[in-house]
Amino acid sequence: MDAERMTRLERLLDRQEIIDCLTRFSRGMDRFDREVFLSAFHPDACIAAGPFVGGPAECYDWATPMHEAGQKATHHNLLNVTVDFDGDTAHTETYYLFAGRNRDDSNWLAGGRYIDRFDKRGGEWKIALRTNSIEWSGTAPSTALPFADVPDIFGNGAPARGKDDPSYQRPLVNRRAKNNPGPKITQEASP
Repeated sequence: MDAERMTRLERLLDRQEIIDCLTRFSRGMDRFDREVFLSAFHPDACIAAGPFVGGPAECYDWATPMHEAGQKATHHNLLNVTVDFDGDTAHTETYYLFAGRNRDDSNWLAGGRYIDRFDKRGGEWKIALRTNSIEWSGTAPSTALPFADVPDIFGNGAPARGKDDPSYQRPLVNRRAKNNPGPKITQEASP
């Protein structure tokens, strides 16, 4: 393999490590998994998010009770990611969509961008500085969750904030009975 191709391959691997790091942040926040959340940041990182400015551990301790008091569930969805490398530093811009199911069953939506500086230390890419640029926010009316009337809908585990969530199950197994309800047929009104 020629040197140029090897350099491109190394950058591709670096980019994937950065995306994996961004995903750990989201998962850690949504599952209330402190260890996973903190694994996305260097211990001396600075985070500026809303009124909060400080380190990763303090940010987790500030954000988790706020989300727990306000929402039943949260999703920090990552969208477009750009990465600009400069040696062992990378500047990233990640568009996000936040969705939260509030305690009153309304839905809160917000969008913006995480603007981060990643540093590669000890062979690992982690966030060294984060600025959260919130660009819009609103609420959406709620509707009943689909399939709530299925008796064993949570047979493989109910969504949870913590390690009771089915995503932590190893190995993942199905505990629900086989069932094929077939297509739903509706009668259209005659003219």
